Amino acid sequence: MSDARRIASLLPSATEIVYALGLQHRLAAVTFECDEPVSARTEHRVVVTGADTSGWTPGEIDAYVRARREEGVDLYTLDEGALADVDPDLVLTQDLCRVCALPTDRVDEALAHLGCSAEVLTLDPHTLDDVLVSVEQVAAAAGVVDRGRAVVASLRGRLADVEARVAGRQRPRVSVVEWVDPLFTGGHWIPDQVAAAGGEPVGMHAGTPSGPSGWDALRAERPEVVLVAPCGFGLDGAAEQAEVVARELPDTQVWAVDGNAVVVRPGPRLVDGVEAFASVLHPEVFDRSALVRRVR
Repeated sequence: MSDARRIASLLPSATEIVYALGLQHRLAAVTFECDEPVSARTEHRVVVTGADTSGWTPGEIDAYVRARREEGVDLYTLDEGALADVDPDLVLTQDLCRVCALPTDRVDEALAHLGCSAEVLTLDPHTLDDVLVSVEQVAAAAGVVDRGRAVVASLRGRLADVEARVAGRQRPRVSVVEWVDPLFTGGHWIPDQVAAAGGEPVGMHAGTPSGPSGWDALRAERPEVVLVAPCGFGLDGAAEQAEVVARELPDTQVWAVDGNAVVVRPGPRLVDGVEAFASVLHPEVFDRSALVRRVR
């Protein structure tokens, strides 16, 4: 494959993968949410837009999402004209979550309408290992297989280091809250992150989407630590939502986590998330991370 191939990334995690592979010079299009690195939205054409929910409460965001879905209206808008101008050779998309990004069927429809013959790679990881495999899938589609293997080997090496450091230590019961109004606990790869960090995941949904719960149900799981990592929020927003959890579970250790950075986006930084979790659960063997903040 030619190094001149143009890549359109229609989800933030894919953009992070492209940068991790050193392919940013081939990245032609991104979404309005692609903020890692911060320059991604200014260096590349934005072809996917959506509502600016900054300043909204979790309840307001939930109500907006539910209303749009009930109306059958997409949460994201693909600028077909901009995509046609970019004329990509490879489009990275997903079907994992319609709340998180534009689904593949909408992309396929747009490309067919435009008469574009771009290859479409759908990334739908459900586990932490799946996420690492998806890095290799992007690398293969872009023609840099060896580079993908090297990146994944480095990530697996870091995970092995965490495993070695926490081996033999007591594993606290841990739950991850992904939303507070209504209450959702983490799914997909998030329980894997907890386990990799030396915790026992409880009250979550391994390998399946994050799901609704109730405060009584969460209390019944007897978590010793609750990590609050809301989708779409950084550390400050997570800390605000963690206050709600602290009130509901007054006898539990509660931490805020920069969920957008290292928990909810299935890209290379999930390994940063494992290290951040480990710094909370086993601070005696892992330095405290700047990505977490104790609330109580």
